[in-house]
Amino acid sequence: MSRGTQPWLPIGIALLAATLFGLNAPAAKLLLADFSPLYLTALLYLGAGLGIGGLKLLSGRRRAEAALTRDDLPWVALMVVLDVLAPFLLLLGLARTTAENASLLLNFEMVATSVIAWLGFHEAIGRRMWLAMMVITLAGMVLSVDFSKEGTFTFSLGSLLVIGGCCCWGLENNCTRNLSAKDPAQIVIIKGLGSGFTALLIALLCEPPGAGFRWSWVPAALLLGFVAYGLSIDCYVRAQRRLGAARTSVYYAAAPFIGAALSLGIFREPPSRSLVAGGVLMVCGALLAVTERHQHRHRHERLVHEHRHTHDDRHHTHSHPAPVTGYHSHRHTHEELVHDHPHTPDLHHRHRH
Repeated sequence: MSRGTQPWLPIGIALLAATLFGLNAPAAKLLLADFSPLYLTALLYLGAGLGIGGLKLLSGRRRAEAALTRDDLPWVALMVVLDVLAPFLLLLGLARTTAENASLLLNFEMVATSVIAWLGFHEAIGRRMWLAMMVITLAGMVLSVDFSKEGTFTFSLGSLLVIGGCCCWGLENNCTRNLSAKDPAQIVIIKGLGSGFTALLIALLCEPPGAGFRWSWVPAALLLGFVAYGLSIDCYVRAQRRLGAARTSVYYAAAPFIGAALSLGIFREPPSRSLVAGGVLMVCGALLAVTERHQHRHRHERLVHEHRHTHDDRHHTHSHPAPVTGYHSHRHTHEELVHDHPHTPDLHHRHRH
């Protein structure tokens, strides 16, 4: 990243990922009439893995990306388990609350991702980001309450299930963070097929296909999985390698608003008081998070790793036996460096504060 500039390309990719995932809640709400939550979870992730796998085969040429290794297996295994649990909780919640309410609650994924990134991986979080997370948490509490006409209120089970799914995705995002230097397509294929077949096996053991499974709608579920999970996750991983887990989740927070707008248009349900109040708070929190800036003098320790890169930035100054241009991937060394420029917790800026 050059001095004084923002990483507009990865921000655009993160927003594209959000737009694609924004289709998930309203479309999945419709498909729950034809599938049980477990079977729909399986079909969504199978659609992601098969779709991205098909694209990788059709593209023919091999991209300059670092492949997953045996050392990555623990993160991959945890990622697969969480990718079964998170959408299952979301779909259970969708069956018990409105699609627009569930869409807005998905903003809580940003809070979960950021807190875990801060606690577990020491990503820097500024005051503006903390304030944003507090506002979004308050919005999640408002959206989790059902107000009755008599003025009493109860906690919505559907909303709490959606928040549980967001917490699982928050942890899963941080697992993906540790793999973001690797081939995004390979990550999505493993996530999709691993989570999809795991969920399908559990579904077959718990509830054989019957009334809760419509074969004629299987292609629609697979297509939704390819778009809302496959393409979206691929874009998310590409953005995360430049922006870090916490900040990518900030831009990904556009997804709930897209989903809520689509849900209001599709289901034409009048917005409740909690939906309006929570929506306003969510917008305020997202704006606070997006406007955060981070710059200070920092030290890069000596680092040896492998990932896709070019030599037109400040951090890849190593030499090659023969001239190399464009993107390429190989194991390389970063020597110790001290400098000052705007940055995010990308692959080269995960220093302590």
